[in-house]
Amino acid sequence: MVEKLIAFSLRNRFLVLLFATGIFVWGIYAVRTSKIDAIPDLSENQVIVFTEWMGRSPQIIEDQVTYPLVTNLQGIPKVNYVRATSMFGMSFVYVIFEDDVDVYWARSRVLERLNSIGNALPEGVTPTMGPDGTGVGHVLWYTLEAPGMDLGEQRAVQDWYVKFALQNVPGVSEIASFGGFQKQYQISIDPNKLTYYNLGIQDVMRAVQSNNNEAGGRKFEMSGIGYIIKTTGYLQSIEQIENLAIRTQNSIPVRVRDVATVQMAGESRLGIFDYNGEGEVVGGIVVLRYGENADEVIKRVKMKMAEVSKGLPEGMKFNIVYDRGELIEESISSIKTTLIEEMIVVSLIVIIFLFHWRSAVSIIIQIPITIAASFIILNAFDISSNIMSLTGIALAIGVIVDNGIIMAENAYKNLAVRQAELTELRKGGEDHVE
Repeated sequence: MVEKLIAFSLRNRFLVLLFATGIFVWGIYAVRTSKIDAIPDLSENQVIVFTEWMGRSPQIIEDQVTYPLVTNLQGIPKVNYVRATSMFGMSFVYVIFEDDVDVYWARSRVLERLNSIGNALPEGVTPTMGPDGTGVGHVLWYTLEAPGMDLGEQRAVQDWYVKFALQNVPGVSEIASFGGFQKQYQISIDPNKLTYYNLGIQDVMRAVQSNNNEAGGRKFEMSGIGYIIKTTGYLQSIEQIENLAIRTQNSIPVRVRDVATVQMAGESRLGIFDYNGEGEVVGGIVVLRYGENADEVIKRVKMKMAEVSKGLPEGMKFNIVYDRGELIEESISSIKTTLIEEMIVVSLIVIIFLFHWRSAVSIIIQIPITIAASFIILNAFDISSNIMSLTGIALAIGVIVDNGIIMAENAYKNLAVRQAELTELRKGGEDHVE
C-alpha cells in the first residue's frame, strides 16, 4: 500500500503539490480563526446556582435553602452529580452535567427546574444562576487607581459606570466587582426603646418599606394639555428616614429617630482586597464567556477600557494587575521561535551530512504544511491554541524533522547503492566484450 502511494505520488507530482498547497492554505485560515488561550479549559461542565439570604447561619441556609434546591435539581437529565456548599448568608449549588452536553442547554434545564420550585424556599429568597463562564474564565483583573478618593466612591464608580460599560464587550460574561464599600443606609434599633413604645422590629421595617416607593395616578387633560399624576416617595437622605412615622400614640407620632439611629455606612464584608501590601483597592474581574476566543476578548476589553477612561473622575485610571494576554503572546512567540530554529537546524544538518540542497528544501517545506494541517484538526475538535496544544505541536516538529532526515538519508543511500550496482554491471559488460 505504501509503495503504491509513493509510486502514485511520483507519477502525479502536480496533483501532490496542488493538494499540499490546498492543505497549507486551509491551515493558514485555521490558524487565523483558531481560538487562542493560554490555559487549557479542563473544568467540569457545570451550572452554578447562587442564593443569598443574608443574616442567616450556615445551618439555616443548609436546611431551608441548600437542601430544597439540591433535591429539586437532582432529577435533571444528563446530570452526573450535584454538589452544594452552605455558608453564612449564602448558598452555592453546583450542577455537574456530562461532558458532551451543550452548556446553554444545561442552563435552560436548570432554569426550568428553578422556576418550578415554588414555595419550597423561604419568602423573599430567589436563587439565581451564575455566569456562563468556566473555571478558567478569569482572563483579566484590574484595579482603579484614585489617590485621595474614598473607597465607597470608588466602588460606586465601579458598580454604576465601569461595570456596565465593560459588560457590553462581546465575549464577556460578567464583570465581578471586588473591594471597597457598598454604600447603604443602616438603621441601628435600640431594643429598650422598642419595648418602651411597645413596638417590634417588623413595625420599623414596615414603616421604611411603605414609605420608600412611588405610586402612579391617572392622566387627565386640562386646556388641551395632558397631565400625568404620580407620587414620588423614594428616600434620599438620612433625615427623611429619621422622620418616618412608625405609629401614632395619643396623637403623637413615634418616629424612626425615637427608637433607632440612622447612618450611612458600608455593607458588612467578609474580607478585603489588598494590592502589593499598599492598602485596599477597588476593581473588577473580567469573566470570559464559554467558548469565546480569550485573546480577542482581552483585546476588545482593553479597547473599551481606553474609551471608558475618558469618563472616569479626574485622577482615576485603570491598573491591570493580571493579564492573560501576555501569557498568550509568549506562547505564540515560543512556537514561532521553535519553528524557525527547527527549520534552520534541519537545513544545516541535511546540507552538511548529505550535501544536497533539494533534500533540505523538501524537509523544510514539510514543517509549515504539517503545522498548518494540525490547526485544522484542532479547529475540527474545538480545541483552543493553548500552552498544552502548542507544546505538543512544538514537540511534533522534532518527529517531523527526524522522519524527513531519515527518509532523505535512506533515499540518498539507496540511490548511491543503485548507482554502484549499475556501475558494476556496466564494468562487467565491458570486461565481457573484451
